[in-house]
Amino acid sequence: MALKITVIGTGYLGATHAAAMAELGFEVLGLDVVPEKIAMLERGETPMYEPGLEELLRRHVAGIEGSSGRLRFTLDWAEAAEFGDIHFVCVNTPQKHGEYACDMSYVDSAVDSLAPHLKRPALVVGKSTVPVGSADRLAARLAELAPAGERAELAWNPEFLREGFAVEDTLHPDRIVIGVRSERAEALLREVYAVPVGEGSPFVVTDFPTAELVKTSANSFLATKISFINAMAEVCEAADGDVAKLAEAIGYDDRIGRKFLRAGIGFGGGCLPKDIRAFMARAGELGADQALTFLREIDSINMRQRGRMVELAREALGGGPFLGKRVAVLGATFKPDSDDVRDSPALNVAGQIHLQGGQVTVYDPKGMDNAARLFPTLAYAPSALEAVRGADVVLHLTEWREFRELDPAVLGEVAASRILLDGRNALDADLWRKSGWTYRAMGRPTA
Repeated sequence: MALKITVIGTGYLGATHAAAMAELGFEVLGLDVVPEKIAMLERGETPMYEPGLEELLRRHVAGIEGSSGRLRFTLDWAEAAEFGDIHFVCVNTPQKHGEYACDMSYVDSAVDSLAPHLKRPALVVGKSTVPVGSADRLAARLAELAPAGERAELAWNPEFLREGFAVEDTLHPDRIVIGVRSERAEALLREVYAVPVGEGSPFVVTDFPTAELVKTSANSFLATKISFINAMAEVCEAADGDVAKLAEAIGYDDRIGRKFLRAGIGFGGGCLPKDIRAFMARAGELGADQALTFLREIDSINMRQRGRMVELAREALGGGPFLGKRVAVLGATFKPDSDDVRDSPALNVAGQIHLQGGQVTVYDPKGMDNAARLFPTLAYAPSALEAVRGADVVLHLTEWREFRELDPAVLGEVAASRILLDGRNALDADLWRKSGWTYRAMGRPTA
């Protein structure tokens, strides 16, 4: 009999996973506790912007003309438990308010709500990013609460989605990691992922703690690489070097690689910052805090970049106060191809300048509504051209393709001063300079 899958939590991770499972041919039931979110998904609409996701949903959501009908949604825990053979838990694990530690309340609530309805053998699979040791605790809780007892098993299958590439990363993952305690759990997950494994995706089988550590380790390494090149940008500023050329040169070493070696205003979003902080907190609880003390400096370098960008803008305007100065900010999301503004370095910089008296106008291709909800006191423009109109300085803070394709000559006609600060080292410096712009980027004082 064909496996049936439920997905608990239909936010960014859950909606993508549910649609992808339907694409792989499974009957899928998505569950959420927010009726408005379920109503949106039933119309084939997504609560967030993610390239390709809405099209994928509409291909499979029941009730939409021409769809496969393999994907439905519910608010009912009993219905989900009765429907599914495998239950993927895809709920949020934010940072605790006022602490570094991870807030496990959503995961705990999902297990506590589902387990009492599990009356037959089932596999509950955690995908959320959690502190190491959580799976052991949740497995015991599941067996305690489920009428099926130990036949209600737990597995851990961390997600590695990149915002902007989530659909591709789910359907064609660069690796699949599962933490399991039984051959049955492994066999079920091999069946779920048979298509990507058949296409060549590596399938790594491990224990619970290792599976939990893989995601936080990967994010910590990525954060380290980003902060390393930003630290080199600081040295280049002091030594009058060019961090872009430095990154190019070391990137040719295949032990290092070229990815994520572009200096700029640092990382943000809903994953990297909170994940490395939660990792530090958990290491402290385990008595291994010294092993991760370097992550404090990684976090510190990253946050420092935002302040450095504000100071670069002040220097570009003559070194005085921002009061009365018009500042255009291109970008609001923490990265391109997303509408996510959580812990966005771009918005943080815009907000700091605004608080210091600058007249800040922001434009972003997809993040305007979310940005306006978070920072309602900033001004927002309907286009890059309108954001730049009358600006004394232009800050490029999110590397959208649209910004790389801007015509510097056209923008120069409407700007009060042709001064561009490239906070992502992503624009063509020569092209902007040929149009009369003063181009400046971190770590490239003489470039």
